[in-house]
Amino acid sequence: MRTTISSKGQITVPAAIRERLGLVPGTSVEVELREGGAFLRKGAGGVHPVDRVFGRLKLAGPVDTLLDEMRGPRPRAAQGSPRRRQPARKR
Repeated sequence: MRTTISSKGQITVPAAIRERLGLVPGTSVEVELREGGAFLRKGAGGVHPVDRVFGRLKLAGPVDTLLDEMRGPRPRAAQGSPRRRQPARKR
């Protein structure tokens, strides 16, 4: 089967191949460069390794305090929450 690369570098995987491999929107794929071409493989399913350990680390204090201890104090303007943008006034 033949397909064309778009101006954005995207390709369309033909419907017959998508159906056979179970490729649905959001499915990860791996592209491997091989001699004479490229190889497309359905990505590994399941849970991402980071998701398995998310929430297990217990900190003694806020993350900002820990980062300040590791990196040193932040510049005065960067401390606290970021400034919120004020909506434009109507004239």
